[in-house]
Amino acid sequence: MCGITGILSLSSKDDLTKPIRAMTRAINYRGPDGDGFWKDDKMGIALGHRRLAILDLSPAGHQPMQSASGRFIMSYNGEIYNYLYLQATLEEKGHKFRGHSDTEVLLTAFEEYGVEETLRKISGMFAIILWDRLEGTVTLLRDPMGKKPLYIGWADNTLVMASELKALKAAPNFKPSVNPDVQALYLKYACVPAPYCIYKDTWQLLPGHSLTLNPEKLEKNQNLSKMMVPYWSPSDIIERGHISRQQPHNDETAIENFSALLSQCVRERMISDVPLGAFLSGGIDSSTVVALMQKQSTQPVKTFSIGFEVEGYDEAGFAKEIANHLGTEHHEMYVTPRDALDVIPDLPRIYDEPFADISQIPTYLVSKFAREHVTVAVSGDGGDELLGGYRRHFMIPPIWDKLNKLPPSLRKGLGRVISTLHPGGLNALWPKRDILLSDSVAKLSGLMRQDDWVGVHDFLLGFWEDPYKLVPEAGYLPLPFNDRRRVPDNLSFAEELMWRDSISYLPNDILTKVDRASMAVSLEARAPLLDRRLYEHVWGLPERMKIRNGKGKWLLRQVLARHIPEGMFDRPKKGFSPPLAEWLRGDLRGWAEELLSANRLEQNGFDAKPIRKTWDLHLSGQRNIPAQLWAILMYQAWAEKN
Repeated sequence: MCGITGILSLSSKDDLTKPIRAMTRAINYRGPDGDGFWKDDKMGIALGHRRLAILDLSPAGHQPMQSASGRFIMSYNGEIYNYLYLQATLEEKGHKFRGHSDTEVLLTAFEEYGVEETLRKISGMFAIILWDRLEGTVTLLRDPMGKKPLYIGWADNTLVMASELKALKAAPNFKPSVNPDVQALYLKYACVPAPYCIYKDTWQLLPGHSLTLNPEKLEKNQNLSKMMVPYWSPSDIIERGHISRQQPHNDETAIENFSALLSQCVRERMISDVPLGAFLSGGIDSSTVVALMQKQSTQPVKTFSIGFEVEGYDEAGFAKEIANHLGTEHHEMYVTPRDALDVIPDLPRIYDEPFADISQIPTYLVSKFAREHVTVAVSGDGGDELLGGYRRHFMIPPIWDKLNKLPPSLRKGLGRVISTLHPGGLNALWPKRDILLSDSVAKLSGLMRQDDWVGVHDFLLGFWEDPYKLVPEAGYLPLPFNDRRRVPDNLSFAEELMWRDSISYLPNDILTKVDRASMAVSLEARAPLLDRRLYEHVWGLPERMKIRNGKGKWLLRQVLARHIPEGMFDRPKKGFSPPLAEWLRGDLRGWAEELLSANRLEQNGFDAKPIRKTWDLHLSGQRNIPAQLWAILMYQAWAEKN
């Protein structure tokens, strides 16, 4: 895992040494083991690299790296997990290798097969900046699931690109200016969804996309998001799996095949020349990954978990029980409220853009804790999106089916009426209020007012339902995951929700959170459940292999039950979030009051009135809405430092 940077000048042929070094230095924590630079001032191109050495610790793995023929020069962040197989195939074709890094294998594959064919052959996580001397072009590539970030923006007549925005801001002539349209999108999702960036004329490369730039054909401030081309599409994968999903599938065969493929994905992620361990929360996903790691390891796997000293928020005991059963070398740390609160001032620096998933705090803390012992940590990320693990996947479809039997005008009208009820009144009408995922009044009302499943998912994923009222200058921006033309055919409601989560919530929230938190402490995080081969395999299976008997992740549960008694993991999920609602009424109240002052809100482009009203409702206990407030607070804290 590393940090990468690049400069492509459209006109000036000045010495690029100073700017590329400044950009690369800005993200030195992503690669503390060294840096490297390559430039061609005549062509107006420069590449930089910060190295976190994982494979081939020798100078043979140094980047930017040049291919054997000299055609390609590459700066690359990530890991190619099937590189040993690919290397053997290339050696059969007569290629020789100087070292044993996946970087060299990747470059050799580009020469042998070309970029497009190589992308079909590799499995891994990556962000790549590739200069092609023959074509005179720069190609940017991002892995299919979006595990590794890549930003690109205009700095006057120059394009600057990097793993994080800090590097772009270190470039000469890069003038960061907040885009109010994106500010509103952030309030909707509590993160900035790709391809957008919080700054104008700056973008994130979409997962599974490439972007090829020819300096002779570019125009200053050109919209680069329109030039991004998909090389791998979840929609295409799902549609190709339709016929297979309709076929009979034997349970035991499905479990065996899934277990074998997941075991392979886990095994490949255990290849490392530095100490390696795993995050263990005690949940189904991380427990399955750790069980498969321990089965394939000759030594106890190092596992890491953190707990909260607050009743109802602690799963560390479950993690310890599972670790003891599997025989791992378990490390746990209990976090006090003070430990967590001390992280908050540093969040704007860690995340670069506004970001408000509250689990960012424990994710950073467990990454920091793990880094004291290992350089690589394997995680269970991706299981929920892959196998229907979120409550919205298996609880919302039957609720929506019932609501949707009402005439739309009546259903929406009732939704508007319910929105005016006090929570106590609604709870008497709807005793199973926990099903509605948080604040019962707002959730039920909002659910009833949606047109279709796209609206339902967008509402459930959203924080502020109408953010454009909060940012008066904001205009509408289209999003790939809201385009109904991209929805795969022949999916159930639950499968549609899972598909949409995998292209929206997963890369924009979950993977952003993990990348920034882990790389801030120079820790590489690997996620076997996000292997694209696993994604392609699972989408060839019927829904009953994912959701069964009112529970998600059926396949994963069956695999885990081979290693751990079901009673140890079949329990309600608590999540990985601290008690934010209580903190905002307690220890964080003074800090929040300052950031939510009308003057400060208006300075940052907000309409203060509805935000202040929401804050007052939360403080009074009439509403319990910490997530919406956290989104505003994280924006305000970010704006103070940027």
